[in-house]
Amino acid sequence: MSDPGTISAGDVKRLRDLTGAGMMDCKKALVESGGDVSRAQELLREKGLAGAKKRSGRQAAEGVIDAYIHGEGRIGALVEVNSETDFVGRTQEFRRLAREVAMQVAARDPRWVSRDDVPLDVVEGERKIYLEQARALGKPETVLQRIVEGKLETFYKETVLLDQPYIREDSRTVSDLVNEVAAKVGENVVVRRFARFVLGEEA
Repeated sequence: MSDPGTISAGDVKRLRDLTGAGMMDCKKALVESGGDVSRAQELLREKGLAGAKKRSGRQAAEGVIDAYIHGEGRIGALVEVNSETDFVGRTQEFRRLAREVAMQVAARDPRWVSRDDVPLDVVEGERKIYLEQARALGKPETVLQRIVEGKLETFYKETVLLDQPYIREDSRTVSDLVNEVAAKVGENVVVRRFARFVLGEEA
């Protein structure tokens, strides 16, 4: 078993790309395997946490629409979360996920479900702002792009639902939460869309 501090973020990302498992699960598997990526993959398969990427191509058209009302009716959220089968969509685990996602939307006010949903002109506009800010601070040209990418990652974490830190455990993202449920139920699980309402706020 490795010291958690010796496991690099690059190894965690590589394992996550290979298996589709959650970030924290990947790190735990790498710690348990002593940093051996192949062994870590086996551990994740044994726990049923690998394979989310393979499932992601399968159609998910069942599921639930759930709602969460907060602050004595001042904030509300509606979410649609899809599964492949009605059977999974009716399970307690799946419905709990839908409720947690609705609570996340109410609490953190995301603008988009995934990075793919962010319009290209918005991304380019943010890049331009960050580049100008970094230049105004006198940062060398050699590090400008790295600074811009870092700020863009922060932008995604603040505005993209799946990239946001989970409200109950900020070491995990909403995407990690969805992938963990997908691994447990053995189906593709997709957050399709959401809407958030604030009393008296213009649409």
